[in-house]
Amino acid sequence: MAANVAGSACARDADGSELRRPAAVRPARSFFRLPVIFPLRPFVLLFFVTACTAHAQNLPPGVRLGMTAEALQEVLPVERVARPQRLAGGLAGSWRATPAVVAGLPFEPTFFFAGGELRRVEYVAVNGDPAQVSATFAELVRWGREQFGNELGSSDPGSAYATWVQGDTDIYAQQTIDARRATVRLVYKARLLKDGSAL
Repeated sequence: MAANVAGSACARDADGSELRRPAAVRPARSFFRLPVIFPLRPFVLLFFVTACTAHAQNLPPGVRLGMTAEALQEVLPVERVARPQRLAGGLAGSWRATPAVVAGLPFEPTFFFAGGELRRVEYVAVNGDPAQVSATFAELVRWGREQFGNELGSSDPGSAYATWVQGDTDIYAQQTIDARRATVRLVYKARLLKDGSAL
């Protein structure tokens, strides 16, 4: 089970990975102007249209942790990131998709790969209105409770964190608010199971 995050640790992921500030989120584009690099399948288009009014965000249909980049391109219109964000464990945010509006904010999904497999999916929204970010975070927490049960969380001035475990996946929502910006994120990531012999 992921541990509580407190104090300055809110700047790090549940497994200790450094959470770097995301680049500014581009304005949400019309879902009917998706890149045509990859063929749009009907169920993918339906997902994006539905996401406009969704209260929270599941993984897109057909997307699963452990899949390859080629498999991701077959089920979702994505584009390669020119300068991918890099996290601990060799993770690189190499692909992204069109932002999806969740609880009033556009969340840009980024897909992180390591060892040729999708290991992390991160939805991030940056907004100048702390009240809007807090409301969106609260909506994500309510959704997480409905989907996964009670959360393990923490709250400190300027930050809040809620995490769940679903099988071999960790899911967490996080908000950070400072003088410059307010950020809320929803992350799906593969669990790092430790070998008991190493404890």
